[in-house]
Amino acid sequence: MVKPTSVSGSSGVYRVQADINVTPLVDVMLVLLIIFMVTAPMLTAGLHVNLPKAKAAQKLDPKPPVILTYARDGKVELDGESYDLAQIVDAVETRLGDDRTQPIHLRADRDSSYGDVVALMDALAARGLTRLALLTGPVGKAADSSKPTGQAERP
Repeated sequence: MVKPTSVSGSSGVYRVQADINVTPLVDVMLVLLIIFMVTAPMLTAGLHVNLPKAKAAQKLDPKPPVILTYARDGKVELDGESYDLAQIVDAVETRLGDDRTQPIHLRADRDSSYGDVVALMDALAARGLTRLALLTGPVGKAADSSKPTGQAERP
């Protein structure tokens, strides 16, 4: 007959096991990995739906944007006229009238001061003109310094 071994002098039937069984942990991690692998493509691609057709629907006319051009020297141009930072917000509000939903596109020179461009955006936002977009050039053309800054390249 085998006597149960005691640990540290106490009498007991079971021995203390010093290692951790990681098999359940590995099982859970593999199940989670499979779940994420299956659901990830559905999250990025979205679901395919067949939209209903409407006979009376009409296309919306996109509103032409107000285009502001911010030059390197701090001058802001709207409709071919130069303005200072203090005057440009009033000129944009006059151009927009009561329609605050018209987008504003800001073309800022890449060599202009970042702080000045942010100050212009802040001045517009302070008056409630928040539909603002920053325009950029095509990818790969930013490092090309052979063309003068501020001129758009035509295809």
